[in-house]
Amino acid sequence: MSLGPVVPKPLDGSVRFFAVAYLPTYAATLFVLLLVWAGAPGADVCLRRAWRTATAVGAGQAVWIVVGTSVVAVVFQPFQLAVVRLLEGGRPEALGAGPLRALQRRRRARLAARTELADEQSPAQVQRAGAAAAVLRRRYPLPDHLLRPTALGNVLAALRDTAGRDHGWDATVAWPRLYPVLGDRARAVVDDGRDSLDAAARLCVTSAVTALVSAALLLRSGWWVLLALAPAAVALLAYHGAVQAALTYGDAVRAALELHRFDLLRALHLPLPDSLQEERTLAEALCLHWRQGLPPPSRYLHPVDSPPPPGT
Repeated sequence: MSLGPVVPKPLDGSVRFFAVAYLPTYAATLFVLLLVWAGAPGADVCLRRAWRTATAVGAGQAVWIVVGTSVVAVVFQPFQLAVVRLLEGGRPEALGAGPLRALQRRRRARLAARTELADEQSPAQVQRAGAAAAVLRRRYPLPDHLLRPTALGNVLAALRDTAGRDHGWDATVAWPRLYPVLGDRARAVVDDGRDSLDAAARLCVTSAVTALVSAALLLRSGWWVLLALAPAAVALLAYHGAVQAALTYGDAVRAALELHRFDLLRALHLPLPDSLQEERTLAEALCLHWRQGLPPPSRYLHPVDSPPPPGT
């Protein structure tokens, strides 16, 4: 389960939909069309032929290309969650996940070793160890069974594992309920991080598919097959961008949960806790209710001076 896509943003024709769905799909379509216009599949590939064909495209043909590409972008938009989960590495027990998880475990161990301090350390060494501990917390979940086979999967797993944990909250079930009560500024920060993650993930998968299609088209074209490396390089860069976007998104979600968790309690008409222990007890009870259906807390707190209904 991925924390971020639990609360998807509506498709409102905004910049988000253009960046996440339209832009990668149009880029991939244009690249494949240029290869076909150049003579692929076949041995005689010529970029000048592609340019002559592109400049000779009529208005009717251009409309069909735009409409067809737009339909593909819209049809595949509901699969955005599946795209992110694919880059997370799928299920931990999936075929081939074992060696990748072992690689991630070794990387986590090397990072954890940098957080250890001997009896006497200089201030600079202490600072470096603290920085390594912060990176470890953002990039990897602590329990070994949550370790995922990819870097992106571990960043999102660390988000689910650490967000709100110090105060007793389980972010996986609390975040969908907290998101609607966020203020406009906090929601804008979270949404920006989510948009960047979705856009980079879609670009990565779209470019990877484009690279495979291009390689198949250029297989009999000699050295022209190297053109398939262009979308492959874009896919690699987009994946690293998705990891960085996930780190930013995770920081935004953690901050939003820290700052607005009491707003959630007020929205639920529950009394605010007086201590950290009371908050942990209340948060754990709520999360158990949301996750497993156990009875919720039975005490409510309603405002004494409630505003009158509109129109009275």
